[in-house]
Amino acid sequence: MNITKKGDTVQVHYTGKLTTGEIFDSSEGREPLQFEVGAGQMIPGFDKGVEGMAVGDKKTINIIPAEAYGERVDDHVIPFPKQNIPEEMELEVGQSLQLSDPMGNPVPVVVQEIKEDVVLLDANHPLAGKELVFEVEMVSIQPKSLIIT
Repeated sequence: MNITKKGDTVQVHYTGKLTTGEIFDSSEGREPLQFEVGAGQMIPGFDKGVEGMAVGDKKTINIIPAEAYGERVDDHVIPFPKQNIPEEMELEVGQSLQLSDPMGNPVPVVVQEIKEDVVLLDANHPLAGKELVFEVEMVSIQPKSLIIT
């Protein structure tokens, strides 16, 4: 029986939930997710969690924040001067925005709080600090040695 190991290309169906049961992502109704195990394409806990599975196996993987999107970091909350926000722009707490870093790369942020002179923008990943639960079904495994490039 072929079991998943680092370097294999696999396809899985999955449902990602918070510990509250709230679903944040799922492959339901879509093609299975394909990735190379151990290549850093997935969060570490998910990568490790699928190792040892065989085609048809179903598994629940519990992932602590350190093996997912990390802990929340207070330094990732940015005080942004209100004077730099276009006057016509209506902001709401919870609204997603995009800033650019000094290199011009996009930085997604969420409006955390609106104060008199500043808006607090949270650049933490939305799932940072959260334990994640994935229901995973292994659909296919292609051992690295069989992949022709």
